[in-house]
Amino acid sequence: MQNMFSVTTSTSSVLPGRNCKVLCWGKKRFLLYIKFLSIIEEILSNFLQETVEKLIRVDIAENALKNTVQSEIPTVSVVADEECLPFKEDTFDLVVSSLSLHWVNDLPRAFREVHQVLKPDGVFIGAMFGGDTLYELRCSLQLAELEREGGFSPHVSPFTAVSDLGHLLSRAGFNTLTVDTDEIQVNYPGLFEVMEDLQGMGESNCSWNRKPLLHRETMLAAAAIYQEMYGNSDGSVPATFQIYYMIGWKFHESQARPAQRGSATVSFGDLAKIDGLLSRGKK
Repeated sequence: MQNMFSVTTSTSSVLPGRNCKVLCWGKKRFLLYIKFLSIIEEILSNFLQETVEKLIRVDIAENALKNTVQSEIPTVSVVADEECLPFKEDTFDLVVSSLSLHWVNDLPRAFREVHQVLKPDGVFIGAMFGGDTLYELRCSLQLAELEREGGFSPHVSPFTAVSDLGHLLSRAGFNTLTVDTDEIQVNYPGLFEVMEDLQGMGESNCSWNRKPLLHRETMLAAAAIYQEMYGNSDGSVPATFQIYYMIGWKFHESQARPAQRGSATVSFGDLAKIDGLLSRGKK
């Protein structure tokens, strides 16, 4: 579960009741911003050449973009930073970001950049790691460091709280927002296997103020604490990955708007009488 669409299955599950054909009215231009490029095959399987004019893959790591995927859709790879997208304003109909935004230094600016390159009525669909991600690992390391070294420093990259996400998207100019959260637990034999897997995923701690090393005794203590506090009955340990899913639209006159305050003709207190009101209306 290392990417947005493997978690949410497909484009149609991101937008309930809609599939790609409905989403892509006419020929559209898509900016695909992805951290884990292995998911491209699944995304492309939901896009058709008849509905997608052009697909642009963006990543700050040039080597990651060399993993080409065969597709009938014209695809271009661009090395760029999400905080400074090299595209003109009002260019794309859809921007997709999959589990890369937790690496961004300036998240508000990245959202503003995405909003700027979207056309009016364009949509941003994103997924990013949430604040409870790897909480078992973080707590175990902190307790072990406190016990063995008398203090602790962060060993897991910081994450955004879900309470801040909607505000940041709104501040960037998005409207008709949808924010959802999900948790995925993966079981490992122990703490060392968790850390090895994270390193293999390229998800090691990137903080500049991180501690350069962990003593062997601290690591062994952390593994014991991890097992004692969170261990499963079969001897394995869970690692939690919290995923935030977000959808935001760029304003357009054709979009639905909330009614003005005080314009309602039915009170919420009358909802219990809805069946009677409907039957009366039919008569």
